[in-house]
Amino acid sequence: MTNTTSSITIWTPRILSIFRVVTALLFLSHGIVKLFGFPAGAAPGQVPLFTLFGLAGVLELAGGFAVMLGIFTRPIAFLLSGQMAVAYFMVHLPMGFYPVLNMGELAILFCFNFLYLAFAGAGAWSIDAKRGA
Repeated sequence: MTNTTSSITIWTPRILSIFRVVTALLFLSHGIVKLFGFPAGAAPGQVPLFTLFGLAGVLELAGGFAVMLGIFTRPIAFLLSGQMAVAYFMVHLPMGFYPVLNMGELAILFCFNFLYLAFAGAGAWSIDAKRGA
């Protein structure tokens, strides 16, 4: 095995962990906006808890936090991937076909990021790795 191959083999699960944490932090920030209205001025702002947007906020905050820690990453990431697919088709697609015009790029990216994590797992630096999942 060459040095390059060895480095790639060693760093791949670690970079996967960094990818997971960054994706989850960005995702849970959307839940913070929906549930707490922070930071002020961010769309859509604080929403009522017992609505679809409120449920989305709970999933974004709790699911994002769990994925960030790397606990039950595969099933939670799969659920969040589905949430983002639903968000795209319910909220963004009705505003137009092109994601750049209907502001659906983030929903698509989160959908496929979480789908990837559902299959790839949490990476080396995670609670899942510590518990052998």
